[in-house]
Amino acid sequence: MHKRTIKRVAVLGSGVMGSRIACLFAGIGVDVLLLDIPPKELTEEEAKKGLQLTDKAVANRIVNSSLAGTVKSKPSPVYTAGDIKRIKTGNFDDNLKEIADVDWIIEVVVERLDIKKSVFDRVEQFRKPGTLITSNTSGIPIHMMTEGRSDDFKKHFCGTHFFNPPRYLRLLEIIPTPDTDTDVIDFLVHYGDLFLGKTTVLCKDTPAFIANRIGVFSIMSIFHLMDKLELNIDEIDALTGPISGRPKSATFRTADVVGIDTLVKVAQGVKDNCKDDEASAIFNIPDWLQKMVDNKWLGDKTGQGFFKKIKGEGGKSEILTLNLKTFEYAPREKPKFATVGASKPVDDLKTRMKMLVAGQDKAGEFYRQFHYSLFSYVSFRIPEISDEIYRLDDAMRAGFGWELGPFESWDVLGVKKVTEQMKAAGVAYAGWVDEFIGAGNDSFYKVENGKRQCYDAATKAYKPLPGGDAFIILSDLKEKTVWKNSGCQLVDMGDDVVGLSWNTKMNSIGSEVIEGVNKSIAIAEEKYKGLVIANEGAQFSAGANIGMIFMLAAEQDYDELNLAVRMFQNTSMRIRYSSVPVVVAPHGLALGGGCEFSLHADKIQAAAETYIGLVELGVGLIPGGGGTKEFALRTSDEMQPNEPETIPLQNRFMTIGTAKVSTSGFEAFDIGIMRKGHDEISMNQDRRIADAKKSVIEMFDRGYTRPTERTDIKVLGRSGLGMLYAGINSMFRGNYISEHDVKIAKKLAYVMCGGDLSEETLVSEQYLLGLERETFLSLCGEKKTLERLQSVLKTGKPVRN
Repeated sequence: MHKRTIKRVAVLGSGVMGSRIACLFAGIGVDVLLLDIPPKELTEEEAKKGLQLTDKAVANRIVNSSLAGTVKSKPSPVYTAGDIKRIKTGNFDDNLKEIADVDWIIEVVVERLDIKKSVFDRVEQFRKPGTLITSNTSGIPIHMMTEGRSDDFKKHFCGTHFFNPPRYLRLLEIIPTPDTDTDVIDFLVHYGDLFLGKTTVLCKDTPAFIANRIGVFSIMSIFHLMDKLELNIDEIDALTGPISGRPKSATFRTADVVGIDTLVKVAQGVKDNCKDDEASAIFNIPDWLQKMVDNKWLGDKTGQGFFKKIKGEGGKSEILTLNLKTFEYAPREKPKFATVGASKPVDDLKTRMKMLVAGQDKAGEFYRQFHYSLFSYVSFRIPEISDEIYRLDDAMRAGFGWELGPFESWDVLGVKKVTEQMKAAGVAYAGWVDEFIGAGNDSFYKVENGKRQCYDAATKAYKPLPGGDAFIILSDLKEKTVWKNSGCQLVDMGDDVVGLSWNTKMNSIGSEVIEGVNKSIAIAEEKYKGLVIANEGAQFSAGANIGMIFMLAAEQDYDELNLAVRMFQNTSMRIRYSSVPVVVAPHGLALGGGCEFSLHADKIQAAAETYIGLVELGVGLIPGGGGTKEFALRTSDEMQPNEPETIPLQNRFMTIGTAKVSTSGFEAFDIGIMRKGHDEISMNQDRRIADAKKSVIEMFDRGYTRPTERTDIKVLGRSGLGMLYAGINSMFRGNYISEHDVKIAKKLAYVMCGGDLSEETLVSEQYLLGLERETFLSLCGEKKTLERLQSVLKTGKPVRN
């Protein structure tokens, strides 16, 4: 079914989306041909050089400039700097013929049907039969693009709607036409998931498809609620950000980033093209919003929108908020709502949501009215925009960054309870919901035998979610709990593999996690083939529990601190030297202790979006959970005959010394945390746990044996120290680091060189762990270190001073 392979892709159109889609494909190892129109006239500089429009430098100016701008953008559109080498640029006049040699053509030109059709006219001249051809349109009906096209074109044509920025937003909407071959649809869904790492959502060819239809409705609903409840911009963003399971950009910041004109265009498009939409009035553009468009206050693209950044006193940047009544900007407010204040200490989103909706102040009223409106709207969209409920939830989580989709949120609040409240409030919902409740159901999702199922409105029955064993959700396996404590849970994943996850603040590693890892390995050694360590939180782990370290250090309780550090080191070594394979599957942030656990695993199965590193120097310490030891060990292994032994030492030292964090899972190979040819990347974050389980089974079936603890680690002693000290002193003289940074760096160098040894020596892991622990404890007694730890606890950000 999926025999088609993609080796080369052509991207037609090099604007923001085109260039970033090209970077995404290049990042997964696909060669890309990126084309755009040639310029129609010379620039003044080109004319002075005597260049002609036909010269390559001129003809490719637009595409080269677009790509260069994209590569410089933040966050980076590529996984590693070398990805860009896979992109070849060209123009429609000179290079369109090269599409005959590609496997997939993606059109990303301006959102006008006539222009897209003219591009397809030219594509048909060179495209070889069987080549995939898709459009990245965000709103033009897909079927209209195929009018007048050949049968082979129609058969292989589909809408593929990426969300911006395509590397980071995980949604890929697949929109077929009635003529699209089912094998093509199946392939695109499979390829988007497995190779591009996307949540692929199959959509009907309806206006704005799924995510924008629901997302823009939500934003417009909030706009109208703001006016109705007399709330302001800062209050709305305080209510619709992380506190309610939404991104930090909340509502108005999101609108500024997306572009207020774009938002209005989509809203107007839905209103004009969805005459039967029962909530059509929600898409009416408020007067204040139209005034912003007229003023060209469109958000980031014009320098001001709902927010405006200015230089304040002392040259510091200050963000001002627009007052929609006076249309003047003023300093941002920090709104306070009793309901929000009461729910903030609650980490669990589902518990928090119930508190927010039950609130008796204006915030509670906002949450109730918003959710009633949202639930009503999504109920009526089944089966208009999708036959399946779960597709709407998938689209909103992957495309708009919601932690819970609309139907998942309805489940949390109680379907039966909320529908009764909606009736009492006069809010209508689709008839199939009453049928659902009447059949004795009160949850759109349920878990049976560890498999998640979703209610299907058409058949009035629950059906398993697609993907099967490819997607393992540890939190859905609670009924298969083997062991747990206050912060950890060990579950039976099936096939004689257990999975450990923990749920602490920022998934930090404290005593309950240390206990969990040791207990889980012991249980796995006794009864199972191996262990997977992973979780489904926003981050894998922000590292060791800084609060505990600060408390012990401030009280100068060095016996307890020594015991805690020793336990952490022993736990890392337990991961390395267990008698069963242990695979760690990080994602998001994997810092400090989270990185150290990963370094000691038999294998790392990381998500593509994994930001991993040893960051302890940022708080005035060195890695103390085995990380410094492990880097010294890997330094030894990287020393090559006939090459200076100080090179790998210097590289490894700088990685820790600069608290380097990878910008992707791929870059983790470049900085020496992941091992090439050994550790692996799961492009789709949702697949990494299943991939990790598969690796455990493969290692066990090959006859896994416990590794032997190392006693042959070469350290350079004084010769290495001399080289590193010279570099540290040079950095200090150049004012790149502070006097305290010098002290920390020299202590790090001392450990990595094996101490003050007179010559090269072979040492053991335990010897290095002893040096690491001794140095960590000595730094805990430093006043500057305590200040840094305290600052991190207050701000969540490491400092240098």
